[in-house]
Amino acid sequence: MQSTSNTVVGSIDADVLEFTVGQDPVLDLRLAEWDCYGTAAHVTMLSRIPVKPMLFSAEDRAAVVRELAAIAQTVREGKFAITAEDQDCHLAIERTLTSRLGALGRRVHTGRSRNDQSATAIRLFARDQLRMTAVETLDLAAALVKFGRANASIPMVGRTHLQPAMPSSVGVWATAYAEELLDTLANVLHGAYTSNNRCPLGSAASYGVPLPIDRAMTARLLAFDAPIHNVLAAGNSRGKNESTIISALAEIMLTVSRLAEDLVLFTMPEFGYFSIPREFCTGSSIMPQKYNPDVCELVRSKAAQVIAASSAARGIVAAMPGGYNRDLQDTKKLLMEAFDTTRASLRIMAAIAGGLRANPTRLRAAFDEPGVFATDRALELVAGGMPFRDAYHQVRDHLEDLRGMNPDEAIARKRHAGAPAGLDFTLYSSQIAAARRAISTEATRVKNTLARLMKT
Repeated sequence: MQSTSNTVVGSIDADVLEFTVGQDPVLDLRLAEWDCYGTAAHVTMLSRIPVKPMLFSAEDRAAVVRELAAIAQTVREGKFAITAEDQDCHLAIERTLTSRLGALGRRVHTGRSRNDQSATAIRLFARDQLRMTAVETLDLAAALVKFGRANASIPMVGRTHLQPAMPSSVGVWATAYAEELLDTLANVLHGAYTSNNRCPLGSAASYGVPLPIDRAMTARLLAFDAPIHNVLAAGNSRGKNESTIISALAEIMLTVSRLAEDLVLFTMPEFGYFSIPREFCTGSSIMPQKYNPDVCELVRSKAAQVIAASSAARGIVAAMPGGYNRDLQDTKKLLMEAFDTTRASLRIMAAIAGGLRANPTRLRAAFDEPGVFATDRALELVAGGMPFRDAYHQVRDHLEDLRGMNPDEAIARKRHAGAPAGLDFTLYSSQIAAARRAISTEATRVKNTLARLMKT
């Protein structure tokens, strides 16, 4: 964007300031409260290290923390402002502290850089967002399990290449997506949470400081598992951490997108297997009869956007040398948008799954194609002693003999683990309940730790 004049703010050209500040005054409003916690932990640590004269007395620390708590409250109320001259929330908070506390405000940045300060705020923000994403992932999984349990005995043609393949069930279809979400939560999202939950604070500009700071203390005060030990590794983790998280979100969106695509297909009149409540569909400006699955179509697009954000974050990090580089500013927006997009998609799909209805008549009618029973019949012949390849050819050459087979009986015979008649809904419910308890316990731990930090 071009300015009307070539004015200079301080020693920075106005155009350069506008270009480098970018969207930080807006984006950083989401980080400001977390930066207050990071600053409170830093000042608390500085008040306890053995240096003379003391950097902060206990009274100084209490005064700073009280003001930080007040700033955090104005952030929550939407009354905190970040100007272009501030550049970001970090300088805006320091400016506010200085205006209220004078010299105390000018001392809070002792022993840290905006590099580790920003990285810490982003990790605190991401930790909170990851927890809420996990809860919303469980909500969608729970809705799918509920739908699957309610319709467990309804036959549904299983498909490969979109062509009829073998007898399956609505229960298998619904809980397949639930299980994928639970697996991604346990193996991918949890891994991103664990990786994120280490503290970069005190690494400063990635090379440490000549003060006896206690980085383990600040990590504990902020409810992190530990500090990132190597100071340069702490600095280099900025951007890569965001990339790791966005990639985890992309894994969730892969499952959500495929679920959405199935719903687009299976709610078509040609299939009619399921119906989405009309309040989740949109109409047409010209065709009165239309009820379109726009939400599901948009979820597919949202998935592509999160996947693209993952690639973009990786591309930004891959091009940089070690140490801080301004490129990292752009990973912040990618992270925030990936969280917003993923969480919105999870919430809307959970609502759709909660209102989804199965059409047993149309689901059973799809079994009019006799070939769907071919594999089951071949395996029956094998059970009677015929070699599989002989059974394969015999069935293939006499497909019409399979017409009229009963799909309900077909799925009832599949009783092994995970098959239509072998689904363990109690297992799914217990996994969801255990995950909810673990998330609640962790949320309480973090909340209580941060509350103790802000006590004066």
